[in-house]
Amino acid sequence: MTIILGIESTAHTFGISLVRKGKILSNIRRSYTTEKGGIIPLDAAKHHQENKKEIYFEALESSGVSEEKIDAIAVSQGPGLAPCLLEGMKFAKELSKKLEKPIIPVNHCIAHLEIGRTTGAKDPVMLYVSGANTQIIAYSFFKFRIFGETLDIGVGNFIDNFARYMGIGFPGGPAIQELAEKGKKFIELPYKVKGMDITLSGILTNLRQKIESDKYNINDLAYSMQETVFAMLVETAERALAHTGKKELLLGGGVACNSRLQEMCKIMCKERGAKFFCPSNNLLQDNGAMIAFLGEIMFKKGINVQGKAINELDIKPRQRTDDVEVKWR
Repeated sequence: MTIILGIESTAHTFGISLVRKGKILSNIRRSYTTEKGGIIPLDAAKHHQENKKEIYFEALESSGVSEEKIDAIAVSQGPGLAPCLLEGMKFAKELSKKLEKPIIPVNHCIAHLEIGRTTGAKDPVMLYVSGANTQIIAYSFFKFRIFGETLDIGVGNFIDNFARYMGIGFPGGPAIQELAEKGKKFIELPYKVKGMDITLSGILTNLRQKIESDKYNINDLAYSMQETVFAMLVETAERALAHTGKKELLLGGGVACNSRLQEMCKIMCKERGAKFFCPSNNLLQDNGAMIAFLGEIMFKKGINVQGKAINELDIKPRQRTDDVEVKWR
């Protein structure tokens, strides 16, 4: 009975999970945070280095699995912050050498999509919204195709920058959602949809100017930001559903934890007769379970790295979703 250990370390979170037959046996994660400012990659990597062994043994204990029962080690290879990815890859190689097990390199973005299988989604369009990534993805002819994306910054980084301008630390998303729930007045902001793509940097500049003017209520600004940017995301996702003819929408990525974004997606799906799927928050945020889950699927198709080839295995910080040939479907 195959047991896969998954390691996630692309950005602020270091997570380890064990999966058997698609069932998540444990899913332990710890995240780097700040009181002010955004993520500092070297500090996040240091956080991972200091916590990885404790997280590993906690994941083993939580799963009830002894380490000699592990059949392979899946690890997030990219995309992500290079210092953080390196900590995960180094730990995967340490475990591989110790346990004499192969490594399965996993694309972080595709793992977010594939964990959506646990919701019952069969062939969805995925709205993937995280820190550095904002993409509309669907599977077609052995690749996950990108039908639309941000042309500048990811929506998660956009929200974190917005929070930083208001003196909120990292991550800023949960705090911004709380402020938005108190907002009552809609303030008009730039709306930037370009075909299937969006841009966010101009909106961020506009928000910064409004914050610095001290003329606007921060709750109303947070509310208006969410309504504007999420409407852009829903518009492009709906266009992808129409273009592909698919009847399912799947949310993925940490920003998908936002209840207002989920609500807007549900409304759109209901209006066009599509099904809406969204994993639980612990599977939306970066986590080892999605790495282990996809790793098991790949391993069963014979996709892994063994022996001396492991020494040549490297991270891919800029790997795109549509760079990966999907050999397991």
